[in-house]
Amino acid sequence: MGVAVWALITYIAVIVVWNAVLKRNIGEAMVLGFVVVCLFGGTDALSLAGAGIADAAAEEVVFAALAFVFMGYLLTELGLIDRQVTLLNAVFGRMRGGSGYVSTAASALLGGPAGSGSGIAASVGSVTIPWMVRSKWRPDLAASLVAGNAGLGISIPPSSSMFLLLGSAAVAPVLSADQLLAGAFAGGLWTVLYRFLVVFIWVRRHRIGRVEPEGILPFRTAWRQGWTSLLVYAGIAIPVFLTVETGQKLLEGWIGEDAAGEISIVVWIPVLMIISTLLVAWRRLPRTGRGWNELLAAMAPRYAIIGATLFFAFAAAACLGELGLVAELTGLMERIDAPAVVIATLVGLLIVIVSAPLTGTATIAAVGGVSFSALVAAGVHPVAAAVAILIFASTEGASPPGAAPIYIASGIAGVDPARMFVRLILWFVLPVLVIGVLVAVGLLPVFA
Repeated sequence: MGVAVWALITYIAVIVVWNAVLKRNIGEAMVLGFVVVCLFGGTDALSLAGAGIADAAAEEVVFAALAFVFMGYLLTELGLIDRQVTLLNAVFGRMRGGSGYVSTAASALLGGPAGSGSGIAASVGSVTIPWMVRSKWRPDLAASLVAGNAGLGISIPPSSSMFLLLGSAAVAPVLSADQLLAGAFAGGLWTVLYRFLVVFIWVRRHRIGRVEPEGILPFRTAWRQGWTSLLVYAGIAIPVFLTVETGQKLLEGWIGEDAAGEISIVVWIPVLMIISTLLVAWRRLPRTGRGWNELLAAMAPRYAIIGATLFFAFAAAACLGELGLVAELTGLMERIDAPAVVIATLVGLLIVIVSAPLTGTATIAAVGGVSFSALVAAGVHPVAAAVAILIFASTEGASPPGAAPIYIASGIAGVDPARMFVRLILWFVLPVLVIGVLVAVGLLPVFA
């Protein structure tokens, strides 16, 4: 094994020991892990650290995560969440664990348009996490479900990861978008069905009951009192609309194709939602400088852990990339000759390992082509191979310690992200890996 692989192993070990064994906070663990990775650069350790920090500072997801923490805080402090929860409970409160099922369904519906785990965790989490907490879900469970569902932004087409895979040199001569689309939908539906099963089990395992009848207002009353609070979600609707074909063409007509391509849904959702929140609740905003100071000071501690954790997670990922992690892991894969089920499992593990510090899209760009070639060479049908790769990459939303959706969801829920790590691995990362293997070997069909 090369230097980069050993750096990755050491990085994960340091984080686990510092956080789980020594019981220190996850922010400290991520900083220490970053420092350890840089040391593997030897005499170039300082320049490696500088490159990692520069990359993290330019990462839009870092800004988006911190902006969503601020947005969630405003929604709560200004009373809008209370009105939304009252309205949602009027519709779904009589169903046991209803908010969890709605959260999962919303993640599935937004999967294709959002195209990213961070976008789903942010948009769906901002609505459903506070509602789930108010309807008898533990905050860490609510955040875990949203982070675990974030991978649907990759496994459900038409995601950017799918088109990136189709454009790779290994896949383009074999598959077209039309050939893959139906199979990708089928593969995505297998992952959605599994997530509904998770909700069903969690509702019973954690004894999540229905909302008490006295806490449920008649729908007309709830609507009359709370409909204006839903206007804040124009901040989600507008960016999502601009990602679909009609909205994209409209935007290109206004500002040009190049400028339209630079707009990020992950950045603009929190920005527009903060603006919408301030407009809807402007009567409840502080009127003095002292009032604003008190409002912002109460929120500041939330940034201490999530900011450091997310920033240094991206910095460490950049350093691992500079050390040549992808090339080393790819080289290990190319030397393996084994049956299809073994190859599928090893490909899945490779993609899961790479997507832990990277995003799913970056993982597809780095190892998607070689993974497809390895699967097809082992006898896997090309459609099944491509779908399995997308399913494997969809674990990025739930893969600790570097997955941005974990920190977005935990920031909205106000919980320590480290409390979610083991649960996410056991309930989302490993099961989705198994689903991908079953798709690859044909036990879960994805094409006629």
